[in-house]
This record gives sequence, C-alpha cells and structure tokens, in this order.
Amino acid sequence: MLAAGVAMLMVAPTGPATAAPARSGGNVQEAVEELARIPGVVGVVGGAYVDGKSLGLGSAGSRLLDGEGGRIPPNARFRIWSQTKQMVATVVLKLVEKGALGVDDKLGDLLPEVVEQDLVTRADEITVRQMLRHTSGIPDWYAGKPNPDGSEGEPSFDVFDFTTPYRPLDLVRWSRGRPRTGEPGEKWTYSNTNYTLLGMVVEKVTGRDLATELRTRLFAPLGMTRTYLMVRPPDGVKGPHGHGYYPDAEGRPRDVDRFNAGLTGGAGGVVSTAHDVSAFNRAFTRGELLPPELQRVLTDRLPTAAHPRGDGDNSGSAIDSAVSVGSSGCGDDLYITGGLAPGSVALTFYSADGRRQLALSFTLSVKPNDVRLDVDDALESIFCPSS
Repeated sequence: MLAAGVAMLMVAPTGPATAAPARSGGNVQEAVEELARIPGVVGVVGGAYVDGKSLGLGSAGSRLLDGEGGRIPPNARFRIWSQTKQMVATVVLKLVEKGALGVDDKLGDLLPEVVEQDLVTRADEITVRQMLRHTSGIPDWYAGKPNPDGSEGEPSFDVFDFTTPYRPLDLVRWSRGRPRTGEPGEKWTYSNTNYTLLGMVVEKVTGRDLATELRTRLFAPLGMTRTYLMVRPPDGVKGPHGHGYYPDAEGRPRDVDRFNAGLTGGAGGVVSTAHDVSAFNRAFTRGELLPPELQRVLTDRLPTAAHPRGDGDNSGSAIDSAVSVGSSGCGDDLYITGGLAPGSVALTFYSADGRRQLALSFTLSVKPNDVRLDVDDALESIFCPSS
C-alpha cells in the first residue's frame, strides 16, 4: 500500500475495495450513467482496463451545471489531484536510483533556503524518505482550521482566487505557523507540504522544472501522451472536459474549473485521462518503474505505532466520507487510489497484480465531503458482469 498519504489532495491505496474477477466485459457506459445519478454529481467519465486492453470508456451527466454544455467526451482529460503524489514520488526515487540524491538525505541540505528563511522546523533532521512516507511531522499548508465538530474545515486559501501566482515557497511558508504533527519519523500524518517540498527537490537536483521531469521520466516512456502537470495560473484542463463547482458563502455553486494551478504542483497538479492514469498505475503496481528496494519505500507498511489506524492502511480521511465500497465476492480484491479538491473527485481502482484498473472522474456541484459516491454496483457490473 502506497505510504504517500491520504487527505484532500491525496488518497493512497486504502483497499481492499471490492472484487475483480478473472472474467470481464461489463458495460462501462451503463455503469457511469448510474454513477451520474448520485446527488451532487454533475458529470462522470471513466475507463476500465484489463492487461492494458480497454473494456470501454463511458461518459454521463453534462459538462456544465444543470445539464448545460453537452456531453463530456469519454476520453476527456481531468485533474487527478493527489494521484500526482505517487508520480512525483516515483520520479524522486528514479533520481535516487541514478545517484542524484539519497532517501536519507536531509531536507536542510537539499533545500538550504527553507533553513535560511526559517520555513521548516527540524529541516536538518527530516529526510527524503520521511517526506515520501508522510512521517516528517511537517504541518499541512492546505487544511484550514477544523470545524467545531472536528470535521475538515474550509481550505486555508480562497477557493475562488484563480489568478494569484503562488510559488511553492509561499505554500511552505503558510505551514510555518502551524504546530508540527510529530517528531521526524515518529508517525504518519498527511501533509501536502511534503510533496510541495519534494517537487522543489526534484527541480533543485536536476536543474529542470518538475513538469519536464515528469514528462521525460514517466509520461513519455509510458505513452501517457495526454498527461501533463499544470504549472501556473491560468493553466487549466486542455480540451473539452467537465467543469466542477464549489458552494460560495451563500451556498450557491460557483464554477471552479480554473482552480489555481499555483496551489497544486507536486501535491496535486497533474491532468490526465482514464487511459493514461491506468497505464501509470499498471506499470507501478507491476514493479516496472523502480527496483524492488526503492518500490518498498512507498509500498512497505508503516510500523504499527507510526500509523493512525495501526494496520498499515493509509485511510481515514476525506475520501472515506466520499466513497462507499464493499465486497462483491467475485474474485481478487481491488484497491483504491485517488484525490479530491474543490470541484471534483478522481479515483482509480486496481488489482494488486496490476492487471485491472477502473479510472473515474466525478465533477461536482457540492463540496467533495458532501457527496457519497457508491461505486459498488459500478465495479461489479464492469468486472463481474455474470455475477
């Protein structure tokens, strides 16, 4: 299970989710049509794959709110949010494999500016491994103050500010006034700041921007021709695609399709398609991208004492309130990785052997935590059509 975390911009594998059988051939279009009927969903696109071969693409709902804008193309691009982190982690570990840095290198040595500007406490102790695994103790720049009942509060920034050119260091600076979440290496606590910093590390050690490194080290070799990293405002999703919405202070849904690209970067800025994100997932799960010892940096379970659930299962976050999964009993377990932020939820379900993937993107008219995505029937109808 990917130890890269779970929360608003990232959901790590939290399965098993439901079952994936040896047989296949269900109707993807019918499945997404059912999913589009969920209250709060504007549109859905998705695609299912077995051994890299398509079982079909599907699209339902509409591009815009209230049935406007026509149908979303089934092969449309969408934001994958924190599935980006697994890709960034892979690039970091590819650089480790090449000897450009080490998993136990210290943050303060790699990015001395965070020490000079006093942006990260204990930077001289925090390692690359700890940032990859969310055990650094660095607080999250993304999350605002929690609600009185303890639930996730509003984001720490203006959701409707689409143009401010934030730099990664600006985001790290936001986290500085918040209390650390633990000693370096002590426990798992999700923080987008880890991956904002890791994106900066990639750029420092290579001398090239993160978008270029992702493209040359992952996207191009894997044939992910329609995938890219959004870099700065007003970057958006290229081509016809579904628009997501977020309620304003009066509760009215406002279009957040231009969600500020400066707020995502290495923490959640990749735009992809069902085909491309499945191709990455398949290669990663099969161990085709990293040597085993480096793959285990991401997949080994954390020690029981270091994990909030005590079972190595990196769940227990916003995605748990958004997604309902069970077990159909028709074959091998599926696992889930994904991400969510204002306007949409992106999920990839996959089998542990890397043979099967179902990638879905939901555009919303409500806050992600206010929608319940029941995907059991969709998974069963696609992967267990005769059950």
